[in-house]
Amino acid sequence: MVLAIASILMGGAVAVMVFSSDERALRSASGEIELLAKRARTIAILQQTPYALEFRPDSVRLLPLAEAGQDEKKTALGHTIGGERVEMAAPGANGPVHDRFNLDPKLTTFIRRWNTQEWLPMSERIVHVWRFDPDGLCEPVSVRITLGGNLMETTYHPLTGTIRDNDTVLEVK
Repeated sequence: MVLAIASILMGGAVAVMVFSSDERALRSASGEIELLAKRARTIAILQQTPYALEFRPDSVRLLPLAEAGQDEKKTALGHTIGGERVEMAAPGANGPVHDRFNLDPKLTTFIRRWNTQEWLPMSERIVHVWRFDPDGLCEPVSVRITLGGNLMETTYHPLTGTIRDNDTVLEVK
């Protein structure tokens, strides 16, 4: 009897640990995307230059809008052709800012544009660009991040670039 109760408690504890690790991975990715969005908005305002977040299957990149959507040319070994990108601006100067958040390969990301109901998947051929203008406005988008049967949907505010609404659906195991 004692062994049966102990095994039930252990099974529940393992399920809670798996459940919380998936939720932690979703929240972490969502938080990193929100930080990049806030940074893109701030840089666009300070430098009076449109910036963008570029969504790819493996990463989210922060870069000037003029550079968004351009493929990085790589060699067969994965090295960038022409060398790695180097920031040429001196510390404190208003040079272009580049940043990247690499997504966990287990996560799948989708984008929903303003005034649509369709979730657009990431693909190697199609790059989704989220624009941040120098006046502080951005397109209101939603981002869905999935991990197995768990998902987190975040809708961003067009005036602040911060999360306006957040829905999490976690699969009970």
